[in-house]
Amino acid sequence: FLPLKCDACKQDFCKDHFTYATHKCLFVFKKDVRVPVCPLCNNPVPIKKGEVPDVVVGEHIDRDCKYHPGKKKEKIFSYRCSKEGCKKKEMLQVACDQCHGNFCILHRHPLDHSCQHGCLPITVAGCSAAPASESKPSGTLRKWTCSWLAQRL
Repeated sequence: FLPLKCDACKQDFCKDHFTYATHKCLFVFKKDVRVPVCPLCNNPVPIKKGEVPDVVVGEHIDRDCKYHPGKKKEKIFSYRCSKEGCKKKEMLQVACDQCHGNFCILHRHPLDHSCQHGCLPITVAGCSAAPASESKPSGTLRKWTCSWLAQRL
């Protein structure tokens, strides 16, 4: 006979009566600390000692569960590029300051989406033709001129 000590009640038992169920351990609740998880919303559902987990989870689903199967999930990539022929979508809105169109990262600059709103169309050749004397924008940040912006690109 080699005695085995129960880790819950600290008493010695033989190998036949060592398990919690066979010696009817009164301190088994200290070792059973599982928390059920809602199968719909994946949130833990707290239970009190002596409560049946299935009943508590069922009540949670009926009353408090935040999962709604009829509700559509919010799309992450919801901002579609306005450039003709481009089908890319972005997570963040990238709006042009001149034409106020929404564009992807590749077409965010006025040169990239052939922006013609608010000023003359800018071309790569037109960038070098802009006067060199205009090195700073005049006025506030919103009043940048197309030639100054083209020089910086």
